[in-house]
Amino acid sequence: MLMAAGAAPFAGWIDMGRAETTGRLRQSVCRWCYDKISLDDLCKNAARMGIPAIDLLDHKDWPTAQKYGLIVAMTPANVSIPNGWNRKELHDKLERETRENIERAAAAKFPNVIVMSGNRRGMPDEEAKDNCVAGLNRVKAVAEDKGVTLCLELLNSKVDYHDYQCDHTAWGVDVVKRINSSRVKLLYDIYHMQIMEGDIIRTIHDNIQHIAHFHTGGVPGRHELDDTQELNWRTIAKSIADLNFQGYMAHEFVPTRDPLTSLEEAVKLCTV
Repeated sequence: MLMAAGAAPFAGWIDMGRAETTGRLRQSVCRWCYDKISLDDLCKNAARMGIPAIDLLDHKDWPTAQKYGLIVAMTPANVSIPNGWNRKELHDKLERETRENIERAAAAKFPNVIVMSGNRRGMPDEEAKDNCVAGLNRVKAVAEDKGVTLCLELLNSKVDYHDYQCDHTAWGVDVVKRINSSRVKLLYDIYHMQIMEGDIIRTIHDNIQHIAHFHTGGVPGRHELDDTQELNWRTIAKSIADLNFQGYMAHEFVPTRDPLTSLEEAVKLCTV
């Protein structure tokens, strides 16, 4: 079995006799979407499918992923989505927790740590940008030093996360540009941005230098990447690969059918 690039050695890892997918994109799978399956079964089957990574896995569970040669491509934050870097009063707490997350990810040789803007709660967008820039500037040096990328996630405020502030690509890109660090970028969630903006391929093309990670999910409903929804995922995957993207595309859809069958279909669809 081939260890995923950058994965930390783990004495108990299991040879499943698989190689990574032969396509140009490195794929991952979000744990929370498959919570009806044991983590061991999910990791075992991900390895069988050639998926080299898993997303949003609590650090206490990292040894299970490592056992199957998987890395954690996006490590989770400790805070709730509404309470993020747009609130100055949270900066001290967020700095402590983010530094801890960076150190932990670096020790395991995992590439990314997720961060959130937080909800508006009446805060103007420009003030929120200023606050996010000031807050993330407090942790960018340690991220640079440890070789870990902080990923500010884009979410929709129309359907799933009402009042979330970082809900448009331009807003997130402006924050990232102002921080001006190779280790602070965006988590571009295609599901969320299709709901908010559409124009997915052109937006990705124009902003790829500011994107470190992708999430998938069918629109509408956040289900399978099949003919029940509106995006052409193979074309999107090919467009991202054509840009020589070196990060991960993680599947974050909630299966309505047999979950492992749906995951395998998505992996094959995005193997370009």
